[in-house]
Amino acid sequence: MKKVIVISTSLRHGSNSDILADQFVEGVKSAGNEVEKISLVGKNIQFCKGCLGCQKLGRCVINDDVNDIMAKVLKADVICWATPIYYYEMSGQMKTLIDRMNAMYEQDYAFRDVYLLTTAAEDETETPKRAETGLTGWIDCYPKSRLAGTLFCGGVNDPREIEGNPKLQEAFDLGKSIG
Repeated sequence: MKKVIVISTSLRHGSNSDILADQFVEGVKSAGNEVEKISLVGKNIQFCKGCLGCQKLGRCVINDDVNDIMAKVLKADVICWATPIYYYEMSGQMKTLIDRMNAMYEQDYAFRDVYLLTTAAEDETETPKRAETGLTGWIDCYPKSRLAGTLFCGGVNDPREIEGNPKLQEAFDLGKSIG
């Protein structure tokens, strides 16, 4: 059994990327794994100050929700990020959280596999590439980990548009494949 953390970075409850994350969670559960979904809705996540105090302390000097999220990420076997694509890039709140996770750099971590789920109004195959590149930059700082899978659901804007989309089953199956 693996411990999986799913981070839903949309700040809108029931958004397309949040719905995709929920399907991934259900797949993870169906495979018998332990899963926790962390939604950034209502979380206090401030910008990194670049002070590098985290490198000495092993945690961020800013007292907000990031240190609790980092503690869970460090102990998880699998991390899944779910983000809407805004202007062909990951959401700003996802990027801010990644920047703030700088405190993890010198620490031991359990995660090996990282997944990325993305949604966007545009449906060109190139739409999620910058978000993937940004996440890969974070993954590269953790050499025992890898980008194990991605899923892009394009052509969805209003949350009702994702209903019945075959990508929902693909998200479930991707989560179920974690063994």
